[in-house]
Amino acid sequence: MAYKTITASKLTPTLGAEIGGIDLSQPLSADQLADLNQAIADHQVIFFRDQDLDPARLKRVGQYFGELQAHALKGLPDHPEVRKLHADETSKHVAGEEWHTDMSCLAVPPMGSILYMHTLPTLGGDTIFASMYAAYDALSPGMKTYLETLTATHDGALAFGRFDPEGKFPKAVHPVIRTHPVTGKKVLFVNRGFTSHINEVSREESNALLQYLYNHAENAYWQVRFRWTPHAVAFWDNRCTQHLAVWDYFPQLRSGFRVQVEGNPAHY
Repeated sequence: MAYKTITASKLTPTLGAEIGGIDLSQPLSADQLADLNQAIADHQVIFFRDQDLDPARLKRVGQYFGELQAHALKGLPDHPEVRKLHADETSKHVAGEEWHTDMSCLAVPPMGSILYMHTLPTLGGDTIFASMYAAYDALSPGMKTYLETLTATHDGALAFGRFDPEGKFPKAVHPVIRTHPVTGKKVLFVNRGFTSHINEVSREESNALLQYLYNHAENAYWQVRFRWTPHAVAFWDNRCTQHLAVWDYFPQLRSGFRVQVEGNPAHY
């Protein structure tokens, strides 16, 4: 795919591209925004190196793509839409340490998330992304037909209860197979972090089916692994990917900021 204002170097045959020729600290032109929207549709997750961002600039970048969504966990005092991601020698858990789709416990989950990392361990701390287009495509015809009849409950307490045991978190029901509102492609939409059960079958059947689908979704053949460098950015389409933050660097420091772009209820 040719772009007017950016370059895009694919990282795998399935998903992921590193974007060049753009400075996210500066206001974006209409052509740049069109190219980035096309790139996220083409590649599902896009990466940028050597970007000079702070919470205010990151928020401005996110707002080009839609309204920003406050996270279920607390944001920054001056920028409540910006969540600090920080892990060090005192951490007992880290955000994203389990395969998940961001905030699928919402009635309309986020369109995407943009993560900027400024401080990294000497080694480790990669993020792995998986394509749920590819996961759907690899299912047998019979399994696709069966899954189209099912819905699943997504519960925020599964992901966030460890951080705030007394917290009240959202819960939502979604089809097990979604259609992406922009590309029109089918997507497998259950994830280990948030999905509690499939609604139309017994818990025993649900547990067995979900375990199969989780393992299928996490297949290495439709993954890309991003090795962070200081001041890099990842922007992923939350509607067609899952991701995992690899916590292999304890007790070292890893720190950055993230914003979430709201999904469009009219297009969900």
